[in-house]
Amino acid sequence: MSSLKHPLAQKQIDITDNQGDEHVVTLTVIQADITTLPLDAIVNAANSSLLGGGGVDGAIHRAAGKELVEYCRTLDGCPTGDAKISPGFKLPAQYVIHTVGPVWHGGSQGEPELLASCYRNSIQLTVDNDITSIAFPAISTGVYGYPIEQATEIAIGSVIDSVKQAAQSGSAIEEVVFCCFSAGDAAIYQKKLETIKER
Repeated sequence: MSSLKHPLAQKQIDITDNQGDEHVVTLTVIQADITTLPLDAIVNAANSSLLGGGGVDGAIHRAAGKELVEYCRTLDGCPTGDAKISPGFKLPAQYVIHTVGPVWHGGSQGEPELLASCYRNSIQLTVDNDITSIAFPAISTGVYGYPIEQATEIAIGSVIDSVKQAAQSGSAIEEVVFCCFSAGDAAIYQKKLETIKER
């Protein structure tokens, strides 16, 4: 179970790895400041420059210190839907996974696929770096304008699919946290997690 305080909702996902062994991945919804979480990794909803911005992006850069932007300059940006990893520097988290969500244009320009790709590529980086716990913000739902209900469904569904897929590559992931800054977003995530069917 989660070591985080005051989880609003949790779901246990049964995973079978590539050796045929079963283990559990815990999905947790919390309302918190993602920069305070003592997990292996937190995800930054970044812009394509990776050099900081508003919202959660700015908060993570401020909390991590100037070393983060200096490191991110070496990553040469990031396309929409992709993800790159950096050290956490002054954050409690060991790593920051930076992913660039799509700007909402009505849903007909590949936004759902690009948003799902953010979660999938971030989970793949947990496999590549032996990360056992990770927290996601509500990617693309701030200034990028993605409707929160639709984004939440994609977030949770993509994570479930991705952790099952990652298990076939020897994933060490044990906990995925959906960290919402606002009570309204957290309530939507809570309802979706409690009602979603395993895929």
